[in-house]
Parts: sequence; C-alpha cells; structure tokens
Amino acid sequence: MAFSFFAQGAAFALLVTRIPAIQDGYGVSDALLPAFLAAVPVLAGVGSVATEQLVKRVPASVLLRWSQPVVLLALVGVGAGDAMVQLAIALGVFGLAVGALDASMNMLGVSLQRSYGRSIMLSFHAAYSLGGIVGASLAWAGAHWHLALWVSYLPVVVLLLPAVLVGSRWYVDGDGGAGAVEAVKPGDGGGVVFKLLLPLCLVMTFAYIGDSTVSNWSAKYLQDVLGSSEQLATVPYNVYMVTTLVGRAIGDFGVRRFGAVVVVRLGALMAAVGFAVVAGASGAWVGMGGFTLVGLGLCVLVPQTFAAAGRLFPGASDAAIARLNVFNYVGFLVGSPLVGALGDAWSYRGAMVVPMVLVLVTLVYARSFAAQPDRYGGGHERPRTADVGRGSNGL
Repeated sequence: MAFSFFAQGAAFALLVTRIPAIQDGYGVSDALLPAFLAAVPVLAGVGSVATEQLVKRVPASVLLRWSQPVVLLALVGVGAGDAMVQLAIALGVFGLAVGALDASMNMLGVSLQRSYGRSIMLSFHAAYSLGGIVGASLAWAGAHWHLALWVSYLPVVVLLLPAVLVGSRWYVDGDGGAGAVEAVKPGDGGGVVFKLLLPLCLVMTFAYIGDSTVSNWSAKYLQDVLGSSEQLATVPYNVYMVTTLVGRAIGDFGVRRFGAVVVVRLGALMAAVGFAVVAGASGAWVGMGGFTLVGLGLCVLVPQTFAAAGRLFPGASDAAIARLNVFNYVGFLVGSPLVGALGDAWSYRGAMVVPMVLVLVTLVYARSFAAQPDRYGGGHERPRTADVGRGSNGL
C-alpha cells in the first residue's frame, strides 16, 4: 500500500510541476490554461463519486489496481501529444482516474488501519509526500536539461507501472463496503451520514485551501512581497514538502500516544501560527519559517480526516471516504483563486489571513476526530486481525 501512495505522489508531482512546459508544448494560451487546470480536479471529483457507486459491486483493491496504471499511462499521454485535443483527452483520463485512485487508495488505507488496530494512515501519506519530492526533483532535472516531456515521463512510468501491478497482489480489502448501500440509501440514513460527515468535509476543504495557498503562492509571496531573489523564492515549497514528509513520518506515533483529537488540534494551531508568521513577516527568511510551520501543521489533517471518516462509519467507510475525497478537490479548486483574488483586490499579506482563519475553524470540529469503539492509541490497540501478506482475492 505504501508504494501505491508513493507512486501517486510522484505521478501527480510530475504533472503539476511541469505545467509551464505543458503549456508551451501545446501552445495553450494564458486565458485557456485555467480551464485545463480546473478540469482535472473537477473530473477527479466525478471519479471519486463514481467510485462510491462502484465499490458496492467491485472491491476497492480492484479499482486501485487498475486506476493507478491508467493514471501513469495518462501522464505519458500528456507528455507525448502535440495537439490540443490530445492534451484534453489525456488530462480528462488523468482526472477521472486520479479520483478513483485517491478514493480507493484511502479506502484500503483506512481498512488496513482498522485491521492493524493502530494509527498508520499518516505513514501512508508520508509515502505520498516522499513520492511528491522525488517527482518534483525529477521534473526539475527534466526542466534543467531541457528534456521533452515524454522523455521525462516515460522512464518513470516504465519503472512504476510494473511495480504497482506487482504490488497490487498484496492489497487487502477490508469490510468498508459492507453496509455502504444501507448507509447512504435515500430516506434511510443518507442525511444522517452526510450530517456526521460534514465537519470532516469542511476540515478537508480548509486543509487543501491552505495547501494550495502554499503550492501556488509561496514563491510569488516571497519574491513580490518579501523581496527575495527568484532563486530563494523556490525554496519555501521544497521546505514545505520536506516538513510535510517529516511530520507525517512521525505523526502516527503522536496519534498512538495522545490521540487523534490532540494531534489535529496541535496541527491546526501550528498551521495557523505559520500563516500568521507569513502574513506579518519582515523578510524572506521569516516567511520561510512561517511556511515551514504551515507544513508541519497541515500535514496531519488530511490523513486524520480520512481515518476519522473510517471510524465514524465502520460499516460504510468506503462510501464516506469517497464522498469526503471530493472535498479534497473542492479545496484545491477554491484555494488558489481565492488567495489570488484577495491578493489583487486587497493585499497578499491580508490574503494569508484567510487560510489562517479557515484552518483555525478546524478546532471547532476537532471532536469529530475522537476515537470510536475501535480506538487507536496507547493502551487501546487491538490485535492484528488481518493477514496483510495476502491479497483478498488470492492474486
């Protein structure tokens, strides 16, 4: 499972970090580029919603096994084409497959965490962060050596594709789909499920608004507002990715020792303090310190939100996670335009206050992360109940 998260992090980073090269290669105008970029998360949301229905009939492991190769092949398609229609098709396939991949990947992660009886979701997302760092580094090398996109993408896909197919032999399906139909049946629990899930949906949205703020605006903020050099302005996002990796790598230990509520509250407070430091920074180095705090704080929120959904709906966790995953893309879509519009109309320092406030709202919903009967934490771990060395379908 961890390798699947790693591969997805690498593939996504290879796509988003080469957007300027994709734009130049296909001749996409600045006016048209936002439409292409918005189409990916919108279609990913569609893919996630479709996954909620598909897992009623097909195990999540099967969806993950085949959606991940499609994502990788679509990435090659983005790099290999030369006509606008080819780009549109490749990005469309990428978006739909990413939605199914993200949803099914987290479904299996949550069910595996339930089987282990202790917090392991942060470690899976740490593998995603590591993949993102590797993918971004490979993208930098491709840009540095002026390699064609397909030359950058193809060797990575050639390595990852057989590896994820082999690794899929050991995927383990839990019971997350059992009862999912009853839990979301109209007039019989559907409203109740969404009411309980809504706080987690808001936390997911706010976390990705914060994440997209750092991803899209940290370089511009340091250079235009804090007066850093162009070279120094590239550092905050790299630092952010590294601190995200570090925070997730050690975060499960914190959840086991102190519980998810404490970890989520501390993460939200740290991220908010980070944004406050960024907003009031007097220079580039102080700003980078603020973005570092943001990374350490935000990194725990998304994995714990998925884990909390699994605990809230143990008999319908697959449906809950598929719905929750849609708000990943909502935050991604809202965050960057929101900060950009506020920065242009008001000030970029003021714009940084918005994700700060939204992240603080997470504190209001922290009780939604409280342990349910299948509590994970020190003194509350259950014996392992699944043989994680064999796939559920015998493959």
